[in-house]
Amino acid sequence: MAKRERVVRMSVEQPLWRALTAYRILTMLYASLLAVFGRGEYERPWVAFGYLVVMAAWTLATLPKVAGAVSCTKRFLGADLALALVGILLTPLADFDAQHMDGSTLPSIWTAGSVLAFAIKGGWRWAAFASTFVAAANIVERGEPSRDTFHNVLLVWVAAIAIGYVVEVARASERTLARALEIEAATRERERLARGIHDSVLQVLAMVQRRGTALGGEAAELGRMAGEQEVALRTLVSSGLVPTTRVSEDAAEGAVVRTVEVDDEEDGPAGGAVCDLRSLLAPHAGSRVSFAEPGAPVLLAPAAAKELAAAVSAALDNVRVHAGQDAQAWILVEDWPDEVIVTVRDDGPGIAEGRLAQAEGEGRMGVALSIRGRLRELGGTAELISVPGQGTEVELKVPRVSRTPDDSRGKAGSGR
Repeated sequence: MAKRERVVRMSVEQPLWRALTAYRILTMLYASLLAVFGRGEYERPWVAFGYLVVMAAWTLATLPKVAGAVSCTKRFLGADLALALVGILLTPLADFDAQHMDGSTLPSIWTAGSVLAFAIKGGWRWAAFASTFVAAANIVERGEPSRDTFHNVLLVWVAAIAIGYVVEVARASERTLARALEIEAATRERERLARGIHDSVLQVLAMVQRRGTALGGEAAELGRMAGEQEVALRTLVSSGLVPTTRVSEDAAEGAVVRTVEVDDEEDGPAGGAVCDLRSLLAPHAGSRVSFAEPGAPVLLAPAAAKELAAAVSAALDNVRVHAGQDAQAWILVEDWPDEVIVTVRDDGPGIAEGRLAQAEGEGRMGVALSIRGRLRELGGTAELISVPGQGTEVELKVPRVSRTPDDSRGKAGSGR
């Protein structure tokens, strides 16, 4: 068995940085076109075009800075905002007739990009800080601010704060989702370990307890101690094991969940190998277990085939424990185009109503983990049908992920 690390990365914030990058380029071109078409309105055009050349060079040179939260440093934000404020305050010096361009300044709406960078980086408080400076610069530039000036200033201020607040909510959602994924991954790993413990240690302890009690004497004391350890181990399995996942946060790419998972080496790097389920189930056949299979290979991915075979083994263990060593069992394999169905049936006394729920409450997780848990991991289902006095039937269904195009398999009779 080999371990591999699965990384789940989520980022609601990263698309905002990409949008900001596009916004800065487009608004730079827009401000440049405004200056070109309105060049006749400048008394000092060299001031306007000199500033726009600097702004364009700065915008293109700093594109990597607005690619993510890590690269967008406080020093860059300060310099970027300063450039926008200088452009606003230089507008009267260029003697630009604001009335011809609807009150536009030299940087025009490019200034909003600086404010948005603050909002995405630090949330609504940073956005309020930056937009306040922009508002003050606009009021100073206008000299005698009009109602439209105050309207535009207020619009930028409110929009920046709103976007900053949305970013904070998105970050909180990422952390919540990352935590949920961590819990899910830890639960899956805990259930996998619990299935292994149930299939080995717990069953051995239970057998020692039964045999010791039957033999009596010193063996009875050994059986009693084994029973105590079994209860303690079941409690540990039910309460949870140490998770093998961890959550971290990448400021540039959002929340990250890293999960250490167990991978089967036999699956191969491409995961394209297949396994004949019949070869895994055939060893169960014997004088007390009848095995009915299709006439052609039942191909599944190795990991899925092994888990399905382990679930069948767990079902047969339950037959031996609860129906007795002399109980007769039948294994039926059905290979359908979209799924594989394995049915395990016995002629034992059956299961009393409510007994499974009671056993699960006592920490006996044989059906819940060793059977249903395995099938759930495979995207399948495990249905248990039992009538007192008429035996028990466990139907295991696993969806087929892929088949070879020329697969045409016979089906074993269902007998159900």
